[in-house]
Amino acid sequence: MACEEVAHSRPLFLTIYTIVFVGVVFSSLYVFSAIRYPSTNASTWSLSNEDVRLTEQTLNVSQSGNAHVVPSVPPEARNVKTRPILNIPPRNKKMPSLNTFRLTEELVQQRVKDNIIIVTFGNYAFMDFILTWVEQLNDLGVSNYLVGAMDTKLLEALYWKGIPVFDMGSHMSTDDVGWGSPTFHKMGREKVILINLILPFGYELLMCDTDMVWLKNPLPYLASYPKADVLTSSDQVVPTVVDDSLEIWQEVGAAYNIGIFHWRPTESAKKLAKEWKELLLADDKIWDQNGFNDIVHRQLGPSVDEDSGLVYAYDGNLKLGILPSSIFCSGHTYFVQAMYQQLRLEPYAVHTTFQYAGTEGKRHRLREAMVFRDPPEYYNPPGGFLSFKPSIPKSLLLSGKHTIESHFTLVNYQMKQIRTALAIASLLNRTLVMPPLWCRIDRLWFPHPGVLDGSMTRQPFLCPLDHVFEVNAMLKELPEEEFGPGIDIREYSILDNPILPSEVKKSWLDVQLCKDGTQDCFASNNTTVGGVLKFPRHSNEEREREDRFRKRVKRYPGIWCCVLDHTPGHIYYDMYWDEKPEWKPIPPQTSADDHPPW
Repeated sequence: MACEEVAHSRPLFLTIYTIVFVGVVFSSLYVFSAIRYPSTNASTWSLSNEDVRLTEQTLNVSQSGNAHVVPSVPPEARNVKTRPILNIPPRNKKMPSLNTFRLTEELVQQRVKDNIIIVTFGNYAFMDFILTWVEQLNDLGVSNYLVGAMDTKLLEALYWKGIPVFDMGSHMSTDDVGWGSPTFHKMGREKVILINLILPFGYELLMCDTDMVWLKNPLPYLASYPKADVLTSSDQVVPTVVDDSLEIWQEVGAAYNIGIFHWRPTESAKKLAKEWKELLLADDKIWDQNGFNDIVHRQLGPSVDEDSGLVYAYDGNLKLGILPSSIFCSGHTYFVQAMYQQLRLEPYAVHTTFQYAGTEGKRHRLREAMVFRDPPEYYNPPGGFLSFKPSIPKSLLLSGKHTIESHFTLVNYQMKQIRTALAIASLLNRTLVMPPLWCRIDRLWFPHPGVLDGSMTRQPFLCPLDHVFEVNAMLKELPEEEFGPGIDIREYSILDNPILPSEVKKSWLDVQLCKDGTQDCFASNNTTVGGVLKFPRHSNEEREREDRFRKRVKRYPGIWCCVLDHTPGHIYYDMYWDEKPEWKPIPPQTSADDHPPW
């Protein structure tokens, strides 16, 4: 009877209970009960907001030589007992005037240690990134840093947290900055101006973007190259070395990435910084990173010596080193290749490049890696969690060649289960813990054969959520009357994160399917006696909600990019691919076809 109901009912809400019941998607359900702390005037603690976990037999592919798992975070970076941030002002103290926060040699001198200062900057939209950046350094025992505030709101917020902050005088908006936007380019110019301001003070400068995280104290590594004028990270995805030495400069074909780079206050470095600034201020169409690369490559070679890995660059006097991308990681070498793990190295940093879905995609990647610092309420949301482990046949992961077709077959199989979990999370008003997502081929923004030649990408691999889903679309607020209630999500690793309260991990309840209309049988978060949550196989509610739900989740999938022999080369993922018998993973054939499936 159950299978007949599936065959004759509507595709999603009307079948999710039966699908769970017959074990096609989920074989068992569990509910976690989170202990919520009482308000200040409450006298006792209470159990509420149960967290649902859907579990299933899981394919153990980690033992296969053909698959790898995204690496765990080094112990240094997972120490969640953050050291107190210094100089937290008393709340009864008056906010000092803005003049107090001007960038001066005195201010820098107060923070310098061993003649080096670490600097990042941003606006209020990146407040949580900045707090993560600061707290990671604190945990690593590094205190010689400063944060530049591009708006007054950020400056005040950081001051009251005791974080050493200076005013950049940018008068910038507090909104998010889209990559490539005029404001984005303005931020790049502010970086160059900042470098030119600090170098004359005579201190070494480690300049960082806010969308990177420190995993290990980098200062001893940088100090091991005392001859270098500039050490820069890069977008190199093919390793030129297999240890922690600098990249072999002759073999680096990718751009130097200015999200992490170290400057010494030498005459050559100051000359480079000055010319770079003048170039950018003279032409606002030049991207700061391109300008840096153009100037540095004006002359490249010969090597400074036989051993250091440094190269003469720019004017023939500047001694340049390229930090190894295996340990000063990009978003590709860390999240996709897991290069440092394969080479048995300890990473110093990860920079969220090579990613999609905007700032939300960056946050989600760092959360998946358990190196992003969220407030306590993030780990114990109202309504609780729902999580599940999808069942994936071994053949979908490992059999046959890794092609576009086999990749989409694997992803679509997972997407259908995720769609069901989203539906249940919506009905129960719970936060869905997204499952680990397996891919067989890489995603980039240009044509490629599946994985980059020479890279260490192993197939299949656990791919970041933004490889398949538009994380920003999943988190975007949409009108409920048109798209139904929002469905909050969390990263797949959250239940393993040491920051997660132990009471959330330990507290769970069984879920039982029941006949709609019987006692205590209704779709809600209320638990019944004996630690059981009863869940109806069918209800009228999902009939009313399904159309809005479909409209919402159709916007969640993104694209895969890109095929080698067709323009456009991207292929749209489709949340409801299984409802289209003729669906195939091919790029749009005409311009009229080039649009999302919704």
